Amino acid sequence: MNDPVIRIPLGEWAADAIDWLTATFRAFFDLLKTALSGVFDVTADALTLPPFYVMAAILVAIAFLAKGWKLALGSAVGFTLIWSMDLWTSAMRTLALVLIASAIALAIAIPLGIWASRNRTVSRIVRPILDLMQTMPVFVYLLPAVTIFLTGPVPGIMATIAFALAPGVRFTELGIRQVDREVVEAGEAFGSSRGRILRQIQLPLAMPTILAGVNQVIMLALSMVVIAGLVGAGGLGNDVVGATQRVQIGPGVEAGLAVVILAIFLDRVTSALGERSPVARARARAAS
Repeated sequence: MNDPVIRIPLGEWAADAIDWLTATFRAFFDLLKTALSGVFDVTADALTLPPFYVMAAILVAIAFLAKGWKLALGSAVGFTLIWSMDLWTSAMRTLALVLIASAIALAIAIPLGIWASRNRTVSRIVRPILDLMQTMPVFVYLLPAVTIFLTGPVPGIMATIAFALAPGVRFTELGIRQVDREVVEAGEAFGSSRGRILRQIQLPLAMPTILAGVNQVIMLALSMVVIAGLVGAGGLGNDVVGATQRVQIGPGVEAGLAVVILAIFLDRVTSALGERSPVARARARAAS
């Protein structure tokens, strides 16, 4: 095969940029790593130190409050299965990583989505960046994270944030843009400020769509933390990666099943939150 006439060294430029960032902001990255490690340790301890039946009862209660006894019963069976496979500690460490990464991703995504919904220039700039983030192969996110933060939970958290961020921005912008223009104009006619219209009209009406974005962020975070096991993020990701490297079907299936149980629990609970919002219930009553 002939070499191209002109080769654009994008890969070298990206590597140089990461090296420059690492060297220039080393102190900041060290501080960030220390802070995230501390938050992860506290969260993981809070989930793993109580006895299994205490933490399982709390999670089952959350399932009951969110969706009812059927989800609570299914959650109890699923968590008991995870415990019986001796994967409870790994599952809770995975849950800790998902919760931290999702919280940080949503703290960035929702304000950015609001800004994009109110400013078309911002929307035009953000949209192709989100396209890039959603189509980039997930393993690519691990490379700069490992270069900057080495191994452990922190590169896993950072890679997960980058991978799961995009749906939160998109759904927030979409939800606010879909609010009926006449309702917003009515608020303006009564002299409401833009901030008050956002807080009292647009965000409540967009809440079902925003919560759907929250659900997507959490599910993407869960899918990424398993891959983050490649950089030693811990939890079920390490179990899956270890079983793959040793070609052990049994442990791999058990760890994968534990991930599925966690995914179903998180998906059903976050979906129920969207269904229980006042706007969603009003729409359901109108449709019935």
